[in-house]
Amino acid sequence: MSDLNTAMTERYRNSFLKEVEANVEEGEWVKMCMQCGVCAGSCPLGNAWEHTPQKLFMMIRAGKREAVLSSDAMWMCTSCYNCIARCPRGLPITHIMHGLAHYAKRLGLVPKNQPTQQFSQIFWDNLMKKGRVNELKLGLSMYFKDGFGQGIKNAMANKQLGQNMMKAKRMNAMEFFGGHGIKDTSGLQKMIKKAQEIEDAKYQGNS
Repeated sequence: MSDLNTAMTERYRNSFLKEVEANVEEGEWVKMCMQCGVCAGSCPLGNAWEHTPQKLFMMIRAGKREAVLSSDAMWMCTSCYNCIARCPRGLPITHIMHGLAHYAKRLGLVPKNQPTQQFSQIFWDNLMKKGRVNELKLGLSMYFKDGFGQGIKNAMANKQLGQNMMKAKRMNAMEFFGGHGIKDTSGLQKMIKKAQEIEDAKYQGNS
């Protein structure tokens, strides 16, 4: 258990709902859910969720902290916004899902080898190097994240996709040795640093 997770568990011992309201983006809306299930019925991945949004909200109100924050459920959201468009109470469900995922990551409670989180981190690290995504290195990082042998199998299974991307000039084999980027990478780093400071300050009072 991370130090932050321990601190939060102690601070909000009697109310997981209050913890979510204070630390999760749009978390104050959770108590407004009336359990109609429209979000679950509107989601294109609804049948694949471990816990549908309205079930997650009820679990939060019931104090099921570990079950919620260690779940794969909120990582399933693809930001299609069907749930927001159809919710009779206008809950920002998509934002809450991403907020729960972000909070779980801050606490170190993301399920091991969670694919959405892994891809998001690899994509972010790739983007931050030069300010643009290096498609070749992004693919290689994904293919080989589970070891060299598995990486070869993954690459062979997707070789046609790679060839098609090269034909369409969406990927260049020479990018392995560098790749394209923006001119002012230092400016990008300063911008990201400032954004991180703002983000940290937003949560500092709750940690």
